[in-house]
Amino acid sequence: MDKQIKKLNFDFSTNQKILNLIAKIDLYKGKWNIIERQENIYLKELRKIATIESIGSSTRIEGGTLTDSEITELLNNVKITELKTRDQQEVIGYYDTLELIYDNYENIPLTENYIKQFHQNLLKYSDKDTRHRGQYKSLSNKVVANYPGGVQKVIFNTTEVHLVESEMNSLINWTNKQFEKQEIHPLIIIAHFIYEFLSIHPFQDGNGRLSRLLTTLLLLQNDYLFIQYASFENLIEKSKKEYYQALMEGQKNRNPSEAGHVKKNENISKWMVFFLDKLNELTQKLEAKYDIFKSKGGYLNERQKLIKEFLLKNQPLKLSDIARKFENININTIKKDLQYLKKEQVITSIGKGKGTIYIIEKQE
Repeated sequence: MDKQIKKLNFDFSTNQKILNLIAKIDLYKGKWNIIERQENIYLKELRKIATIESIGSSTRIEGGTLTDSEITELLNNVKITELKTRDQQEVIGYYDTLELIYDNYENIPLTENYIKQFHQNLLKYSDKDTRHRGQYKSLSNKVVANYPGGVQKVIFNTTEVHLVESEMNSLINWTNKQFEKQEIHPLIIIAHFIYEFLSIHPFQDGNGRLSRLLTTLLLLQNDYLFIQYASFENLIEKSKKEYYQALMEGQKNRNPSEAGHVKKNENISKWMVFFLDKLNELTQKLEAKYDIFKSKGGYLNERQKLIKEFLLKNQPLKLSDIARKFENININTIKKDLQYLKKEQVITSIGKGKGTIYIIEKQE
């Protein structure tokens, strides 16, 4: 049996959990892709919020210290020549690579060269990473968890330097072959790839961040478009202990047995369930967030917010009433704003023509 397939040979109980989670995720995938095609104006805002959360969480998991608000301020006022701290350099590198994936995922094959390019891009602003960025590691490394107060804990040992290239080559070939064959569900293939990538730990630094970027790439390529609008990285940050435990459970039986000791088969069931459970949790989080946006009428510009506020305080109103209040705004612009507010179910109209009045049925 293929050694990778053997790792996916789960017990009955685990299989049931996996099937249940995949069914829920795929159901939401179908619902979300319909929303995506409608091109709601506020999808842009949801993605902006998720991007900030993803950058913040993914860099903090690896020991970064910048808050989401500090990252927002940095992105709004970024000057590459002024990226003096390592935290700032890592944030901008992550942002650039994430945007690169969002904009080009349909045209990026899963190859060693592209993975190395992502690594190069991820660390391109990091002064201390100049020597090794875009290249496989030249020294042995270990997966280390960073905890508050500077405390570190070794999670597991990784693939030795001389085996990295062959293991990465095998992993990429296996993954592409499985996507092509379509015999294993893509979510299982993705979760397996990420586990193996983290186990190999092919680069000197940046493996954790890169694994999360590759997760986004592979999900997008398999039509899980919702991944752009809620932060998977944020959920991992919030369950960091569980994340490392799931990896460790498989890792403890990964390396060859020492003389005289027989190890059990490498078991990645805990990781598989963790990965799918967090992805399912992400769909629930996004659905709740989307419902809030929808109930508030999605994304409103400043002018539309002013019209909404005026209507809320003085309803019912006619177009002429609103035009008198905002006499510096062209009446045709006001008409378009009212149509948009109606479309997004912020306001309701009663009557026709010049006699139409506007109200807000649900006050916040």
